[in-house]
Amino acid sequence: MRLFLKSVIVMVIFLGTTPFAFGQGAGIEWETLNDEVKELSRAGNYDRGIIVAKKALEVAEKNVGPNHPDVASSLNNLASLYSNQGQYEQAEPLYKRSLAIREKVLGPDHPDVALGLNNLASIYQKQSQYEQAEPLYNRALAIREKALGPDHPAVANSLSNLAELYKATGRDEEANKLELRAANIRAIKR
Repeated sequence: MRLFLKSVIVMVIFLGTTPFAFGQGAGIEWETLNDEVKELSRAGNYDRGIIVAKKALEVAEKNVGPNHPDVASSLNNLASLYSNQGQYEQAEPLYKRSLAIREKVLGPDHPDVALGLNNLASIYQKQSQYEQAEPLYNRALAIREKALGPDHPAVANSLSNLAELYKATGRDEEANKLELRAANIRAIKR
């Protein structure tokens, strides 16, 4: 039996990525493509980033199926590129699908769900759809406070996002309270 296991391990090492390796994620090709997407996005090369992000999504769906966190990440990356170009109508369904996968697979109170809520709220806010954005920001904040604690940097980010929305809707006093709390969290973490 031990000899058999050693043989399997040696075959996996020599063959490279096999179906066994995909039990954990979408694979090395997907990771490489995602790294390229991140670099292209940082460089502002969104058109090329979209092409690579679509390929990463295709690889993830092929390797792990349509309802895996890696697929959600690929959808989120692609949506982010569209959002950066102001193509919110392209980004919205991708963010929604990513969020649905994360809620289903990770549970409704996972920090990655908060990230998805925040991203979706962000495109609504950019389009002045404040009534749609606010409950998403509030839910993201609640998830982060519960999952990460009230003094986590991600909580500060949620507070800042909500404060920005409050300012845009003329609720300056509420916004100032949230900004102060966010600043205090950031000061603690330095």
